[in-house]
Amino acid sequence: MFIAYMGSLPDGEYSPSMHHSQIIKKSYSSKSVSLILSGIWPESESFNDEGFGPIPKKWKGVCDGGKDFFCNRKIIGARSYSIENRVLSARDTYGHGAHATSIIAGNQVRHTNYYGLAHGIARGGVPSARLAVYKVCDTQQCDDADILNAFDQAIADGVDIISIAVGHKGPRELTS
Repeated sequence: MFIAYMGSLPDGEYSPSMHHSQIIKKSYSSKSVSLILSGIWPESESFNDEGFGPIPKKWKGVCDGGKDFFCNRKIIGARSYSIENRVLSARDTYGHGAHATSIIAGNQVRHTNYYGLAHGIARGGVPSARLAVYKVCDTQQCDDADILNAFDQAIADGVDIISIAVGHKGPRELTS
């Protein structure tokens, strides 16, 4: 463990990447991560559950991802929200949610490349994290009421960490 005061480096051997890695491991070790976003693709190799044990007993959520959506021991919960019944599935409709989720908690995927370049292994920041997905956006919009409902439900379901990845196509005027 490294201890540093604002503006100073810790004493002894120090590596920023090692320091960051220790912080992440401490924060995410066997935690469930709630993601409030535009859905995911559960069949993606980034979300396979190979090597995961049983779902933690403290988990209170459900897998209610809608048509053609499934959960496993990695994706332990799914819900979709829409006050106007536009969203019927926790499945990602345009790729943003699946992309953001794989960056945060995607499992190792071997033999990856970028158009034939940079062959190797891709993985998220915390591949051991479990996922609970709360889809609040569709291709048209994200409703504020849906976002707040998803936060409330994630807390009630027992998630440890909430990450939100939503946005609008253009700037929004904020009002008080």
